[in-house]
Amino acid sequence: MESQHDFGNPLPDDDVAAIDELGKIYQSFRAELRKAIIGQDLVIEQLAICLFARGHALLMGVPGLAKTLLVSSVAQTFELSFNRIQFTPDLMPADITGTDIIQESGAGGRREFEFIKGPVFANIVLADEINRAPAKTQSAMLEAMQESKVTVLGSTYPLQAPFFVLATQNPIEQEGTYPLPEAQLDRFMFLIEVGYPSADDEKEIARATTGSARQALAPLLDAEKVIAYQNLVRRVPVPAHLYDYAVKIVRKTRPGEDESPQWIRDTVSWGAGPRAVQYLILGAKARAALRGNYMATLEDLEAVVPSVLTHRIITHFSAESQGMTSKKIVDRLVREMREE
Repeated sequence: MESQHDFGNPLPDDDVAAIDELGKIYQSFRAELRKAIIGQDLVIEQLAICLFARGHALLMGVPGLAKTLLVSSVAQTFELSFNRIQFTPDLMPADITGTDIIQESGAGGRREFEFIKGPVFANIVLADEINRAPAKTQSAMLEAMQESKVTVLGSTYPLQAPFFVLATQNPIEQEGTYPLPEAQLDRFMFLIEVGYPSADDEKEIARATTGSARQALAPLLDAEKVIAYQNLVRRVPVPAHLYDYAVKIVRKTRPGEDESPQWIRDTVSWGAGPRAVQYLILGAKARAALRGNYMATLEDLEAVVPSVLTHRIITHFSAESQGMTSKKIVDRLVREMREE
């Protein structure tokens, strides 16, 4: 059996201790969130993976599934600042980034421009129903997500780390929406599907939300510690064969590549780009660290494949009409990779 030493330098003792500590903190984090969120354990794990991998997430789910409560609870548990932006067709870029206004300064009544920060200046930003705003406004989030900064009237303002954007889309109401362009979808590390709760969970939700006041959530980490753990995740070792797996499965999604099977060429118009490989590796690293493991495994990688690839695969219209969705394509790819 291959040991950790077969794949390169092992983690130093300090990092091993830090991963042990992160695993315990993650268990406490899940326990705290269960005070506010019932069920949705997989969604909570995927959000945590994105946060510690320094990525952004796109939540897909019908209204009323506590998506806003979940994100605000995460911010409270991590002692991070939180802002919610409700995207609407009349929302302007300045409503997100902030703008310069004229202010009087000094006794002489001299007027100067002063930059007033917009809601994007927070550690965690919830972009609610992001597809309801036009492309010009969506692009204001694009620079923030990619560069961790905003530019207003020629001046650049850095965003405070850690910076995590969580956007939501409503999959059942498309009237008056502006679909996210592929370039912006690619900026999201994960597409997280939020489904209906189970019958037992739904009964517990009814009990918890119609009784006495909710319990307060205990803060577990501050911004400085979150950044330290984000850096730790980057140092988690990854075996060479996982890099091979990540590259291979991503290349299979592209109909123009020699590696892609015929059924992909018949159903897919565009496949995933190189950023998908990066996010597969980062996702596997983060999942391993959160579970208290010192090295990423194939199980970690397979667990994040659907969240990374589904929104990066564009199908033909004929495939959609036959019910061949991006999700089904990814599931089939994973099965075929196991059989090889």
